[in-house]
Amino acid sequence: MEQVHRRIAVIVAVVLATAAFLSVASIQHHFFDLKVYYGAINYWVHDGGQIYDWLKPDSKYGYTYPPFAALAMLPMAYVSWPVAAVISAAAAVVTGGLVVWWLVDPIARREGWTRWFAFAIAFCLAAAFEPMRETFTFGQVNTLLLFLVAADLLWLTGRGHKAAGVGIGLATAIKLTPGIFIVYLLVTRRWWAAFTASATAAVATLLAAALAPDASRQFWTEALWNTDRVGSLSFVSNQSLQGMVARLDPLHPSTVLWLVLVVLTLVVWAWRVRDADVRTGLALTGVIGCLVSPVTWVHHLVWLLPALILLFDRALEARNRRLVAFAIFAYAMLISRFVWIWERGSPGVSGFVGSNMYVWLSIALLVLLPIPERTGGPRLSDWSSASGDGQRIVRA
Repeated sequence: MEQVHRRIAVIVAVVLATAAFLSVASIQHHFFDLKVYYGAINYWVHDGGQIYDWLKPDSKYGYTYPPFAALAMLPMAYVSWPVAAVISAAAAVVTGGLVVWWLVDPIARREGWTRWFAFAIAFCLAAAFEPMRETFTFGQVNTLLLFLVAADLLWLTGRGHKAAGVGIGLATAIKLTPGIFIVYLLVTRRWWAAFTASATAAVATLLAAALAPDASRQFWTEALWNTDRVGSLSFVSNQSLQGMVARLDPLHPSTVLWLVLVVLTLVVWAWRVRDADVRTGLALTGVIGCLVSPVTWVHHLVWLLPALILLFDRALEARNRRLVAFAIFAYAMLISRFVWIWERGSPGVSGFVGSNMYVWLSIALLVLLPIPERTGGPRLSDWSSASGDGQRIVRA
């Protein structure tokens, strides 16, 4: 009982420290993106306008997601703004918490830690993670998409379930960028899951086209290609390869250089994930999605969370001090708002290096995350095992 009391005291201390940190580090965006969703949906449902014609007052920001996402958000048109904000906040906490539990629980069981205690500490650390707190204060859907993909890979695909691919397909229909996980399924030769994911995304998209033909036509022919709706590619918040290239020459960013970097990065990713277990696949594909997407705002970097947790897991399992140090450094950078030092511009070599820090960390995670290799037995897929039968970490 005394030990339980000590753990509770530690958790209370960590919660208070996290709250203090968030009070200083968090920028209150007042659910900016959720206001865009809420305004566009209400304009569409109650005012009879086209959802992609609506712009947030005094801004150039409008609804940018596919029509299926708009259908999924329809309930917002029938609740008050405070209720919508509460639902968004609760959904971010619950979905983010579940993903953290799924990834941390195997570590706790392998190391013999008290599982609820390990989760509580990990959840506080995740709450301090800049992309997570940005997702929360913007009212973004990032944790929901991560939840759908993680549930698919860890619960369905990794276990060979017939419904494998459904979560990835739904996430892709809501926002196109999770479609990189369909590519992952193809690279790892999970043909049925790839087919199911593609079919799910297609059916959801066709359903939206049938129910909202005008919105679908406008999205696929106009809104999807209008980059002015998302902001400047060179803005420091865009921590993708495209953002990095754009910051080299904001007025004339090199498309050729960007495409070369994307191809090289995809080759490295495909080589690393081709025989990896699903936890590694989730982690590395989340990283590559952030790198190759034309726009990866800081809040989109919640997709790095599985890689960070897995890096710590593999470093701990291998008792590798250098990997532990890198994991701590990467996490410290990703809670620090470091890149915002160059919010008004990034002149010189130091500015270029510093303003792209999250890009460098993403590349480092892609290259350095250790991957368990098979030493016999079935294909690596049991995400819930402590370390996986027949696994040994040898390939970094």
